[in-house]
Amino acid sequence: MATESQATPAADVVSATPRESDPNFVTALARGLELLRCFRTGESMLGNQDFVRRTGFPKATVSRLAGTLVQLGYLRYDDSLGKYALDAGVLALGYSYLSASNVVTLARPHMLAFAQAYGVSVSLGKRERMEVIYLESIRNDAGVMLGLGVGSRLSLVSSSMGRAYLAALPAAKRERVLAEFAQAYPEQWKTQEAAMRATVAEAATLGYAASFRDWHPAIHACAVAFRPVGEKELHMLSCSASYGSVEEAVFHDKLAPALRALAARLSDPAL
Repeated sequence: MATESQATPAADVVSATPRESDPNFVTALARGLELLRCFRTGESMLGNQDFVRRTGFPKATVSRLAGTLVQLGYLRYDDSLGKYALDAGVLALGYSYLSASNVVTLARPHMLAFAQAYGVSVSLGKRERMEVIYLESIRNDAGVMLGLGVGSRLSLVSSSMGRAYLAALPAAKRERVLAEFAQAYPEQWKTQEAAMRATVAEAATLGYAASFRDWHPAIHACAVAFRPVGEKELHMLSCSASYGSVEEAVFHDKLAPALRALAARLSDPAL
């Protein structure tokens, strides 16, 4: 399988817009959900200190929240390690979302046909905070095995999906999103801003974004943003392959036009 690698680790302290003044905002619930968000792709266990560092919450608050989530079946506690792992309750929520998603149901057979026709991997995603998250992934290139699938996260600035999303935004909203990203990931922003801006500008003209070994040294990819039928949020389709199996020119000349055509078939013409 060849597809884009997971996103760079999230900032140690979760950044969220303060909503305490909103009478409909329940702070305790929000903090519990932030604990669940602390788990990154490939991580199986986290301890209290990990939660404290990544959320900025006091240790006593973390202990109470984690204990509650264990009782509710969203976390499980390993006594021998003194750490927590995600439990089946989280999987049940994720599965319910995916099984009820018309976008995934509609896109899956088209993605499978695309992957088989061109010998590449195809993924569907959408923005989740400062990252892009996979909603579906069809793997059809054995050149690189990165272990990615549904739920994997990508960088918003270096992945082709993230760049396609940014290129599709109105300029003012794009700059707001990038300002948030720069604040959350200052080091990554310094090293990747120039390449990202050049690619996003090109994507706005071409109608697709590319990432040729930018995100992962073994991966070539391109992506398009679109609004699926029945949805108002942007989603992204990407196709990817190992750099040694598919040249950049093939992405520009064949794969990107085909991916744009697929996105058009899945798009809501009213939007």
